[in-house]
Amino acid sequence: MTTPPNVLWIMADQLRFDYLSCAGHPHLHTPHIDALAARGVRFTNAYVQSPVCGPSRMSAYTGRYVRSHGSTWNGMPLRVGEPTLGDHLREVGARAVLVGKTHMTADAEGMAWLGIDPTSEIGVRVSECGFEPFERDDGLHPDSARQNWSAYDDYLVAQGYASENPWEDFANSGLDADGELLSAWLLKNSRLAANVPEEHSETAYMTDRAMDFMRAAQADGRPWVCHLSYIKPHWPYIVPAPYHDMYDESHILPPVRSGAERETDHPLLRAYHAARVCKSFSRDHVREHVIPAYMGLIKQLDDNLGRLFAWMDAQGLSENTIVAFTSDHGDYMGDHWMGDKDFYHEMAVKVPLIIADPRPEAEGTRGLVSDALVEMIDLAPTFMAAVGCAPKPHVIEGRDLTPILHGTGGFARRYVISEHDYHWSDMARSLNQPQEDAHTVMICDGRWKYIRCEGFRPVLFDLETDPDELTDLGASQAADHASVRARMEAALLDWARRHHTRITATPTVLARQKKAAETGILIGFWDAQEYEEVTGKPFDSLSPVGRP
Repeated sequence: MTTPPNVLWIMADQLRFDYLSCAGHPHLHTPHIDALAARGVRFTNAYVQSPVCGPSRMSAYTGRYVRSHGSTWNGMPLRVGEPTLGDHLREVGARAVLVGKTHMTADAEGMAWLGIDPTSEIGVRVSECGFEPFERDDGLHPDSARQNWSAYDDYLVAQGYASENPWEDFANSGLDADGELLSAWLLKNSRLAANVPEEHSETAYMTDRAMDFMRAAQADGRPWVCHLSYIKPHWPYIVPAPYHDMYDESHILPPVRSGAERETDHPLLRAYHAARVCKSFSRDHVREHVIPAYMGLIKQLDDNLGRLFAWMDAQGLSENTIVAFTSDHGDYMGDHWMGDKDFYHEMAVKVPLIIADPRPEAEGTRGLVSDALVEMIDLAPTFMAAVGCAPKPHVIEGRDLTPILHGTGGFARRYVISEHDYHWSDMARSLNQPQEDAHTVMICDGRWKYIRCEGFRPVLFDLETDPDELTDLGASQAADHASVRARMEAALLDWARRHHTRITATPTVLARQKKAAETGILIGFWDAQEYEEVTGKPFDSLSPVGRP
């Protein structure tokens, strides 16, 4: 084993925390992910900083809350100058490498204002969220132009799967019994087999590319953090054979929802229920079409991770590579009469998190299941510590998880935070909410989950007595519920008042300010005698610049 270790950071887009067999799913068996949990720590209370791809990922890649980095929704650029994990790693000679998706939008206007060429070394790093892009693939939409193709599209063409849009026509469409091409963007087609062999699917392809990177990295010699970021099981929900028919209606768990939820008086929740994606997933026949495909995508992912882990074992990489497995948010799948993500029930804002550390210091925690409150922003400082970066509390808002991984104690968090800007949505339009008010924020202390909804009353859940979150206590007149709401609102205000943007307050700057405050600023001294009595230094020792 060499020092420092490498880090393989796996992220599966839109993977629910409870759709793994190690998390208790009765029908979906994920033995390779389970094996990873058996040799590491599985966290049962890991929360993302936004239940939407872009801002969640920007928090993960910066170690900072959404309100701090400012990328509040998909397509909102991460501003030039925002420090990222890659920036911190490069300071100690380590690499931050991307294989897959980031959902990051570059700050083109900011780069132009500063005269940064997007094709330069600095420009590429800024455009790729601080990563060195070994391969980036964010996926496409059906009408994406040819110039936006990824290397995966070129790969499909090279394998003989050529069309105007190979990603759409092969990886994300299927054929009916008559050979007609049907797009998986339409949910009724989710149960078809994807129009591509499994070995050429997105998940298999990106797994192969991770192996390609690790082969190349062995010759490079520098420690690395490789972000292997899978697009699936994010929609379009379609999976290649044989995974497309592994599961059926008998494997679908009943939806977590109640009639009382549909009768809510909360305007925002009612607007969510009325949104197109939520109305769609509230229908049983939609769930029956989509969930088996979603489960098949997860099973395919697990099999490919098994292939990857076996290859790493054979290459001798496992003994010196920390493996972290997580997601950027979950998926409602009809629970609470909702679809997709975007709000704060557990299936949307809680994610799976497993970290397997091969170092001897972690020997005593293998197989540990931790219920500690952790956040996605905790991964950046954990990886930084592993490769030898000095702590940066003036920049990084997450907390190093090493004390949990090594069983040394000392990790404690009072609450977790998540935020969402819904100005783009059906909800904002139906409520006529202006952009500045279309904002929600969640604070959860492990029992109480409090959601502040700008312009509306809050939402409150008691996870101890109501783990399924079926009863909103945000309008309860009970004195104890009012007290909890007041306490959580005060905690949220305390968090909001903290320094979130003072990223230039380095130890050197703070030391210089302290020194100046102690001896270099003469305002308030009456005469030289008073100065000498207070400071213990002769007034004549001051440089002419410092004299009044």
